[in-house]
Amino acid sequence: MQQTSQRRFFRKKYCRFCAEKADFIDYKNAKLLRGFMTERGKILSRKLTGTCSKHQRELTRAIKRARSIALLPYIEL
Repeated sequence: MQQTSQRRFFRKKYCRFCAEKADFIDYKNAKLLRGFMTERGKILSRKLTGTCSKHQRELTRAIKRARSIALLPYIEL
């Protein structure tokens, strides 16, 4: 018996911030930052979002700053 290998088409994820040539990620832009969080308030990983490591670190820093001044919630119940 031969197993047929299924070929799957994967679209390469790209860093949205590199594509836009963003200098920095603004922590005051809560609408943008919410797109990188789950409904429960957790930060999404690079694997899911497709951001590069440099921008993922900036993104995490921006989300944490926005949380500390109450622009974003720590937890949504």
